[in-house]
Amino acid sequence: MAEASDLDEKTKGWRGSREVWLAAAREAFLDSGIDAVKIQPLANRLGLSRTSFYWFFEDRDAVLQALLDDWDQTNTRRLLDSCDAFAETIAEAALNVIAVFLPGGGFEPRLDLAVRGWAHQSDSVAAIVNATDDRRLSAMRAMFARFGYPPGEADVRARTMYLVQIGYISMQVQEDLALRLTRIPDYVKTFTAQAPTQSELDRFRSRIGLA
Repeated sequence: MAEASDLDEKTKGWRGSREVWLAAAREAFLDSGIDAVKIQPLANRLGLSRTSFYWFFEDRDAVLQALLDDWDQTNTRRLLDSCDAFAETIAEAALNVIAVFLPGGGFEPRLDLAVRGWAHQSDSVAAIVNATDDRRLSAMRAMFARFGYPPGEADVRARTMYLVQIGYISMQVQEDLALRLTRIPDYVKTFTAQAPTQSELDRFRSRIGLA
């Protein structure tokens, strides 16, 4: 008699898995927007039966919530972690945050853009996006406060830094990475009123794989 785990694996093989269904939903979402995330089209995309979906998600709303959870873990969690990361100066702290938004930094611009587009169609998602922006800004304000900036200045500097990064995403700026890197020291000075040292820039370049 087969073990239960063996049967589970065989069953998953026929029906896919939660991860497979979520990956398909994510791909459809990024390619075509939230209206493309529907059960039958996802089943067609995967070559699975529609009923297989219900082994892993209760309904469409459940997979939509999973997409929001994925966005939170992929983008917001990485940004919050970067704000808390060790830094000897505010310039280095700003470089930690900037690194997250660069290729390979873990933050996925297309996912953020897609969720913000979804927010235009849903008041409940718009409320989640607004609350998430508040969480992100709060973490950045705390980063500036950690280095002695008074509350009002910490707020404005955090907003300036965050809104520049989100502006890159919302405007879908196509900028050569080498060009963007040449601007980063001046961005840091603008955000923090401190220029990064050469050693800080060297560590930053190493962190993003450009040592």
